[in-house]
Amino acid sequence: MQFSDIIGHDDTKQLLLRAVQTNHLAHALLFDGPVGSANLTLALALAQYVNCEDRRDADACGRCAACVKIQKLVHPDLHMVFPVANTAKGKTSEAYLTDWRAFLLESPYRTLPNWLETTGADNKQGNISAEEARNILQKLSLKSYEGTYKIMLIWLPELMNVASANALLKVLEEPPAQTLFLLVTNQPDKLLITILSRTQRVAVRAFTDDEVATYLRQYENLDETTARRLAYLADGNLAEALQLSHNEAKGTGVSEQHAWFAEWMRDCYRQDLTKLVKQAEQFDGFSKEKQKGLFDYSIRLYRSLFLWQQGASDLLRLPDDELSFVKNFSKVLTVNHIERIVADLNEATYHLERNARAKMVLLDMSLTFTRLIKTKL
Repeated sequence: MQFSDIIGHDDTKQLLLRAVQTNHLAHALLFDGPVGSANLTLALALAQYVNCEDRRDADACGRCAACVKIQKLVHPDLHMVFPVANTAKGKTSEAYLTDWRAFLLESPYRTLPNWLETTGADNKQGNISAEEARNILQKLSLKSYEGTYKIMLIWLPELMNVASANALLKVLEEPPAQTLFLLVTNQPDKLLITILSRTQRVAVRAFTDDEVATYLRQYENLDETTARRLAYLADGNLAEALQLSHNEAKGTGVSEQHAWFAEWMRDCYRQDLTKLVKQAEQFDGFSKEKQKGLFDYSIRLYRSLFLWQQGASDLLRLPDDELSFVKNFSKVLTVNHIERIVADLNEATYHLERNARAKMVLLDMSLTFTRLIKTKL
């Protein structure tokens, strides 16, 4: 990955380039950006630049042996750690490296649910274990093989458990010589304060609509009209835009999440208990990440519903089917309804993350909503 491969973000690129060229590069950088941003690609571009054998002022050469190896993610001094689910294949990143390389080489703009689905995690959640932390310490105790820096890239460090986070903190406090830590996060608020204090934050903004549209035209060969429509719906999330593009290609552009959510809400409104029980059983069979994704989608759509009710429709970025649902359902609910429902959805997400039975969580919430929607608040 070279800086020139990344659409936009010229100010962030210049910041990183100057830090390397003036020898002011911190030993630990935190690439903090929203889901679908350029935080991972910027970290990979920096990893290639610092170990490039013939680097230029504006970018790595892209041709030397080090560049070729990093572009294929096989450089011996590039160590990568990422969340995995506890499956038969193993508990650490090492067991999944081949899958991880193929996953990133297909597209570097990916999400955690994409990754867990690729590895067949089924109903399990991803995390970075204490055993992974021990592997980090072992790898960094060795000298670099051929590069200027040993690089430890950690994707989504917020998914470290307490033991692994404390182990990382120890090595950040006393880093080995010529070691560069690149932490790529979407939720820095979930990291230990002590880890945040030992890293230099690199703020990575979301992509603009123009940048997303440009990427879709160049790399997905979409026409101008389609690229701009998908960029508008993705709202700066390039991973989401790519998913929308793939759905378009398969003829499944209508959001699966919206279809599920709309059916759920209609059944709650009709108080159709038979269908709600069946839907809870179906929900129980989804992967853990898909379950949480559906709840996240539900919260986002209720936010849109609230904005519509408050006359802030200009802030909405919704396809026609979702906008139609928002308009119709806003006639049924008040602000108090929305506040109560969103609180219940957040609580349900909390219970799912702590391995509560998904069927019971959804059914309990469905029964609550059937009463709540019919109540005047």
